[in-house]
Order: sequence, then C-alpha cells, then structure tokens
Amino acid sequence: MKKVIIITGASSGIGKQTALQLIKEGHIVYGAARRLDKMQELATAGGHILEMDVTNHEQVKSAIQLVKDEQKRIDVLINNAGFAIWGAVEDTSYEEARRQFEVNIFGLAEVTKAVLPTMRNQKSGTIINVSSIGGKIYSPLGAWYHATKHALEGWSDCLRLEVQQFGIDVVIVEPGAIKTEFGDVLNENFASSEKGSYAGLAKTMKKVTENAYDEGNYSPPDVIANTISKAIKAAEPKTRYAAGKMAAQTLFFRRYFPDRMFDKTIMRMVKNMEKKS
Repeated sequence: MKKVIIITGASSGIGKQTALQLIKEGHIVYGAARRLDKMQELATAGGHILEMDVTNHEQVKSAIQLVKDEQKRIDVLINNAGFAIWGAVEDTSYEEARRQFEVNIFGLAEVTKAVLPTMRNQKSGTIINVSSIGGKIYSPLGAWYHATKHALEGWSDCLRLEVQQFGIDVVIVEPGAIKTEFGDVLNENFASSEKGSYAGLAKTMKKVTENAYDEGNYSPPDVIANTISKAIKAAEPKTRYAAGKMAAQTLFFRRYFPDRMFDKTIMRMVKNMEKKS
C-alpha cells in the first residue's frame, strides 16, 4: 500500500538510503534536511525534498503543513535527524550540550508534535524514531550523546502509550555500527577533551571510534533501511528493532550482565586500544 512518508536527516547516510529505498518501493516520500543540495538524488528518484532544520520550529511547521496540503494525509514519520558530540562532561560546554538535546530530542519532538494532529484525525499512523544501541549502553566521553538516546528510548515508550488509542504506532530502531558520516562528524568533536586532564582518554577513544569504522567492523546503511521498511510493512510492528553490526550482541550483553561487569568490559576495550596505540 502506497504511504505518505516524511523522513528527517535525509541528506546522507541512513536517512538518504532509507528514503531512496522507500521511493523505490512506491511510497510518496518527503526527505527533509538542512542541505537541499545533498537531497537532489531523492528528487531525481521521484521523491520530494524539504528544507528543514528540526530546531527551527517555524520551518518545521511550514514544512509539515506543505505535506498536509499536498497529500491530505501523513502515514509515516521517520525521525532520523541527529548528531553526536564527544568529550568529557567536565570539558563540554552547556552550549554544546544544549545543542545536542535541541537536535536529538527537542527538534525530534517538534516534528512529531507537528504530525500528530493529522495522524489522530485519520486514526492511523506510524512514528519511527531512529535511536541507537547507544540508548541502552554507555561509554566514556559520550555522556551527552548517550543522554539524548537514553531519553529518546523513554520518551518513545511514553508516547506509544499516549497515542495507541488513536491507532498510531511508535517504533524505535536501534542501529549498531553503521557506515555513515556519523563517525567522521563524531571524531571531529573530541577536540574539547584532547588537551587537559582527559587528553589520554580522548586520544584512546578517538582510536576506538576510528577502529569501529574500519572495513568489516560496520554494516552498510541499507541494513537499517531494510529494517525501517519492514516496520512500515508490518500490520503490528514491534516496539523495537535492533539491527547492524554488533547491535544484538551488545544489547544482549548489556541486558544480562550487571553494571560493574559492563564497566570492566568497556574499560578493558579502552586499555587494549591504549596498548595498540
């Protein structure tokens, strides 16, 4: 069944790959992102593109209104826009931390709030929030990023209970290691801790991150695109889908082993990387 779909963060990586796949499957897809020039491939493939910064509330409202005016309905919202800052809590400015939450939580919430009246009125809809296995685990220097993803997990659970009475499903997708621009951008954000008390840890964690994106240590973004497509097609989608390199194994380990054991495992990985560097 052809559906009207909006996907944020559609200018690269998971967002672009998912948009292209859903267009190919015959859906009416609106890709939204700040960089229109990076979404021309979607337009060429038969999709629609929207300039949208999720932190600009007026821009969000006007973009969603455009879709409603043109299609008269919205069947699926895929909240995919997001980024990560990396650094010690002590070194990270509140300005940087607020920006992390503005994009990953408050911007996502604004887009969701903009589509909910339409979905309620039509008594159907699916909201897919792209989280991360980082919403269930943690790592040194990732406090603010992990905080947003942990928050997104709980936020989505609450939303699911609120909107199920209107026939709306809320789904969380938890990618593992996926080859996108995410890793490159993440590594640029170690700068705040590359000098001072946490310099050694920052140097090591940067190498850990780089190693995660070496050939064979990640999955391509179409793994997540396939997972999202599966959720859209399902008559009763799962509340959570984990996919991508090491996603299932990591979540299993986190679920069944106590915090201290998980702490030791994470820091053992860090120490092993220190020895190799």
